Amino acid sequence: MKLRNCHIVFVFLLLMVTGCSSNSRLPDLRETYSYKDSKPFGTYVAKEILGICFPDNYVQTFREPIAMATAPLADTSALYFCVTKNLYVDSYDVSSLLNFVYSGNTAFISAANFDTVLLNKLYCSVSNDPGFFFNDPEQFSTASVRLIEGINASPEKFSYFYFPFGSSFSTINDIYSRIVGYNENEKANCIVFFWGKGKLFLHTDPRAFSNYFLLTRNNYRYMQQLVQVTEAAPQHIYWDDYYNKHNYPVNRKSGSGLEEIFKYPALKAAFWLLLSLLLLYILFGMKRRQRIVRKIKPNENSSVAFTETVARLYLQKHDNRNIAEKMINYFNDFIRSNYNLHVNPGDTEFINTLSRKSGVPEQQVETLYRTIGDAIESKSLNDYQLLSLNNQIEQFYKTRK
Repeated sequence: MKLRNCHIVFVFLLLMVTGCSSNSRLPDLRETYSYKDSKPFGTYVAKEILGICFPDNYVQTFREPIAMATAPLADTSALYFCVTKNLYVDSYDVSSLLNFVYSGNTAFISAANFDTVLLNKLYCSVSNDPGFFFNDPEQFSTASVRLIEGINASPEKFSYFYFPFGSSFSTINDIYSRIVGYNENEKANCIVFFWGKGKLFLHTDPRAFSNYFLLTRNNYRYMQQLVQVTEAAPQHIYWDDYYNKHNYPVNRKSGSGLEEIFKYPALKAAFWLLLSLLLLYILFGMKRRQRIVRKIKPNENSSVAFTETVARLYLQKHDNRNIAEKMINYFNDFIRSNYNLHVNPGDTEFINTLSRKSGVPEQQVETLYRTIGDAIESKSLNDYQLLSLNNQIEQFYKTRK
């Protein structure tokens, strides 16, 4: 792996032109560590150097937590690079990071404040210089860092004029960890943790990867030499752009349910699937539905009920003659409507014609009309005569064709 010096010079000149264009203003000294930021404490130069160190590989950007970023990956020789002021993670992020390393990948993380969840898992601890105050400009000095022999080609130190590098590892795991670099106080500020087939580098001074530090003299060689010991030929290169924008601790006691669900890809997918199905159900349910049509009772035949009521009234009064007259009138109307005959009971031709059309024997028709004539001529009818008239009329209905 060779560093292309012409590319480095081009980046230096670009940032110098950017800085000269605003000489009338003080530089912005906020420690953003954003790869898009060309200000003193952005990491634009660091990302460019990382890409130049591996010219045949493309540096991909992650904007998700470690757990979500590494979960879908199946790499076995990738490089994950993260520069941030604060690294706040939870136990699931730490497990995902260690699984990523265990599979044979390399992770390099530089942070001024490491979450104790990660440090406790690695049996390490970080301390800061108690006499160091960022708000005091009098703390400005020529601060430097160096790498151990075997990594650094010469015993040179890499320095700049600003606040000193005050963070260092106070305790490390001697079984799995080795020291890689020191700060100006000869305290370990960079270690490598060997886990499975991979390596995890932890660095306590992210300002050593800022534009300001790397553009000072030959300080870019500091990052170049560190990158050389990470991975000779990485399968993929990932630059983290998430933690430098999330500089707040993880609330492990009162995290929302959605945050817990979104940590796990399977639960996250199930949540969105359930939400989509619920939305579809609501949309289909909003379609206009036909109201239930009440069952309407059919209209009753009031004429039949009226007739039954009137007949019942006649029976109660025992007016047999009036009942007989109505029976005869209804029967004669039936003959006129169905056989188109003019009713003439005393006419032999009428009897013959009615018998022929109805199919009722002539003798039966003649007897029926004789009974009808007797009922008409009689001033009063007893129950037997009324019943006999009714039976003969009913017999006619049953016999006719």
